[in-house]
Amino acid sequence: MELLKSSISKANIILEILDARLPLSSSNPYINKLCRNILKIKILNKNDIADPDITKQWLTYFNDNKDKAIAVTAKEKKDIKKLLGYCNKYIKKKRAQKIKLMVIGIPNTGKSTIINSIAGKKVAKTGNVPAITRHNQRMATKYMDIYDTPGILWPVLEPKLRADIIAASGAISNTAMDYNDTGAFVLDFLLKNYPDYIKKRYKFEALPEKKVHLIEKIGIMRGCLQKGGMVDITRTYEILVNELRRGKLGRVSFEKPDDYFESL
Repeated sequence: MELLKSSISKANIILEILDARLPLSSSNPYINKLCRNILKIKILNKNDIADPDITKQWLTYFNDNKDKAIAVTAKEKKDIKKLLGYCNKYIKKKRAQKIKLMVIGIPNTGKSTIINSIAGKKVAKTGNVPAITRHNQRMATKYMDIYDTPGILWPVLEPKLRADIIAASGAISNTAMDYNDTGAFVLDFLLKNYPDYIKKRYKFEALPEKKVHLIEKIGIMRGCLQKGGMVDITRTYEILVNELRRGKLGRVSFEKPDDYFESL
C-alpha cells in the first residue's frame, strides 16, 4: 500500500478501472483516501457484457455523487477515443508537459487491456486470470507516461454478498474459490434476475422447479457425465460460471445503486 501511495503522488490523473457489472464491489475503498487531491475518473469497463440499463443507473449514481465516470469496452477503439476525450476535458497541464496517468483497480477488471488500448500497442501483459500485473510498471508514449499497478483486493471481503459477487466476476483466482459455492450463487442470482437468459442459453422451454434438477439438466447438455451416467455437478457449475464471465449468457449486472447489498 505504501508503494501505491508513493506512485499515486506522481500522477496528475488516475483512472480507477471498475467492472461495469459490479461497480461498487470492484471499487477499492482505500482509493478515495489516497487520491483526494488528484483528478480521478471511474472507468466502468466490460460495458459490453453488463446490463445496459443498469449501467446507465450507475453513471447517474456516480454523477449525482459528483464522481466522474464513463462506461467503456476496453477493446473498442471508439470507446478508448471517447475515454481520452473525456479525460482531456478535465486535465490541466502546460502544453509541453506530458500527462502522467495512473491506472488502478482490483484484479481482472481489464487494467492492462485499457493501458494497451490507450498506448496503441501492447505494453502491458493481459490475460483471463487475476493478478497478471505483479508490480508497478511505467510505460512511456509520446504524450504521456502511463503507470500500471498490481490489482489489489482488500483483506476482508464483507458482507458475504460482496465476496460472492467478486468471485463470480473472476476477480478472485480460481484456486482460491469453490466452484460449487460460486456456481450455486450464480444460479440463484440468474434465476432471480435473468431467468430468460438460462432458458435461451440452454434451450429450455420451462425451467425445472428444483435447482438440483436444473443444474443436472445443464450438466447433461454440456456433457458433464461421470461413469455410471451421474452428472459432475462441480464441472457443470464451472461451465456455468465461465459462460457467465464471458458474457455467453447475456448482458448481466450483479448490483444496482438502489438495491446494493439487498439480500438475495
